[in-house]
Amino acid sequence: PILSRKNAKKIKALFNEQIINDMMGFMISITTATADDLITLADIEQICFSSQESASLNTLKSRFDVFPNHFLVAKIHKHDDNEIIGFVNGMVTDEETITDEMYTNAKLHQPQGKYQTIFGIDVLPSYQHLGIATKLMKNLIEKAQKEKRTGIILCCKHQLIPFYEQFGFQNLGISKSTHGGVVWYDMLLNI
Repeated sequence: PILSRKNAKKIKALFNEQIINDMMGFMISITTATADDLITLADIEQICFSSQESASLNTLKSRFDVFPNHFLVAKIHKHDDNEIIGFVNGMVTDEETITDEMYTNAKLHQPQGKYQTIFGIDVLPSYQHLGIATKLMKNLIEKAQKEKRTGIILCCKHQLIPFYEQFGFQNLGISKSTHGGVVWYDMLLNI
């Protein structure tokens, strides 16, 4: 029988996961970032987002100083080498959508807030489409559930809506955010 596109995608995803875990001899772990990781995270941010959208090293440092436990990193482990290949970060708030000020003002973080935000999921291009962003997302969702958050909020570009919908996010429509001069869509996951 001929494979459907849906089944072909599933097989490709399983095959990619198999390549990562078995054939290439390395594994991926998700951990909390350390201050020593910030330069690498800033480099990855600059690669993954345009200069108008990306957070600078100083912005990442100011966020990390306020909410360090809300930075998760994906590390690849090859033999004796550990390399950061992606990360996710975001503050906690009682707001139901992300505002532009949140990206630059870490003091808006509310440790007991209802919503975990996602400012970005960054994965180096050579490791994209291998399930790394999915692993980061699943870990962040699990963390938010353990912390008894009401939900997770984010803004994304139109082409990424289906990626977030697979986790149960709802598209709330075009965002008021104009961060980086881009059209964003508000997304909400109730947990």
